[in-house]
Amino acid sequence: MTILYLLLPLSLLFVFAIGIFLWWAVFNGQYDDTDSAGAAILRDDDSGPASRG
Repeated sequence: MTILYLLLPLSLLFVFAIGIFLWWAVFNGQYDDTDSAGAAILRDDDSGPASRG
């Protein structure tokens, strides 16, 4: 029962920290352009400077 006195504030601290990091990510533009990273692999040019044969 006494472990709850440690685990409850610790878990609330983790939730608070995760909320702060999510707020920071949203308001600093981390989620502004979510489509270009996924489409970049499709636009990748695999032809190198010289083909080795």
